[in-house]
Amino acid sequence: MAKIVKCPQCGKDTEYGPENKYRPFCSERCQLIDLGEWAEEKYLIPAEEGPSRADVNEENEKQRRILH
Repeated sequence: MAKIVKCPQCGKDTEYGPENKYRPFCSERCQLIDLGEWAEEKYLIPAEEGPSRADVNEENEKQRRILH
């Protein structure tokens, strides 16, 4: 028996199992809306900020001087 979950896009009850090819969404429409939101960068995955380009360039220059 498939588990019933809420579609993350529209909130409609939908089966979460192999017979639902759009899972966890209820339909292709909801799946495509979600994909479009990712493409438009409406969702972001948090990440730690890395070194700035200036810091990287400075470190590269230091390494170059050491090697020559």
